[in-house]
Amino acid sequence: MRLLQPVAVFATMALVATIGGAVAAAQTLARTGAAGSDVVVRTSIDRTALFVGDRATYMVELTCKRGVDVLADDLSRDKLKLEGLETVEAATDRQSGSAGTTVYTSRFVVTTYRVDAPALDIAPFTVRYGVRRQGQRVEDAVPAGEVQVPGVTLAFRSVLPDEQAPSGIRSDKAPHARPARLAALQGIGIGLVIVSIVPAVVAIAALVRRTRRPLARRSARVARREERESLETVRAMAVDSLERRREASTKLDALVREHLSQACGVAGASLTPQEVPAALAASRTTVPAELVASVLATCELARYGPPHVMPSADECRRAIDEVEQIVR
Repeated sequence: MRLLQPVAVFATMALVATIGGAVAAAQTLARTGAAGSDVVVRTSIDRTALFVGDRATYMVELTCKRGVDVLADDLSRDKLKLEGLETVEAATDRQSGSAGTTVYTSRFVVTTYRVDAPALDIAPFTVRYGVRRQGQRVEDAVPAGEVQVPGVTLAFRSVLPDEQAPSGIRSDKAPHARPARLAALQGIGIGLVIVSIVPAVVAIAALVRRTRRPLARRSARVARREERESLETVRAMAVDSLERRREASTKLDALVREHLSQACGVAGASLTPQEVPAALAASRTTVPAELVASVLATCELARYGPPHVMPSADECRRAIDEVEQIVR
């Protein structure tokens, strides 16, 4: 019986403390926002002092009554005014509360990397709110007012003595001079790098020259052979029908224009028969300009003209002979 009395006393004391804490918490909530306020603000921070590199979480909770909403932009990280601190993370959550209320919870994680800040401050900031109707955006709501979010001051803690100046952490002495043998190695290393680059440059230049030379020889030798082969292919074609003459004229036109580009250095693919003499005169070549213009005109007539103006078989064979004179 005597043992049960102390237990009963302790249980009674714990119950009283719990009830007292609940009452105190209720009083704190009541003091945060007056009864009937459109927006009730509560702030908290998980620590009151920071070492360099530590992080603190600053919480802002806004409880809006029914029909009232705040501007979410006013809770962004850009609105947080800091002194000696930096924002690491920022996030805002919106939830529906009881009795139609809306609760905004903003979480800001701050830190500091400075050693010369005597105090670390989160300044108070203002959040605007408005009254909106159902289905209306908060941007279109009627402005109702603004609410002040209180700031907080954090103490700065360091393992360095308070009387020591931060500048004394680093030494102002000049670095030690390198030994003479190490200083000489720098010049040797730069020289070796230059020597290693020279063979690579020479090898690349030789490779480029070897690549270009075969192409130049091929353009002069192989192109001429290909022209002769193409001309013999056209000469072997039967040009008695309109379709065959049209096909032969197409091949002759392509052959002459390719020859103008390769041998004469003019834009043979885009020249009209009338433009050929002026282009060949500017290039100073020995290719007969009038003959080239005549052949191209005959080919265009055969390719695009109506059947009644189509060159005859004899005219087509004559054009083949003229092309031979041009490309030889």
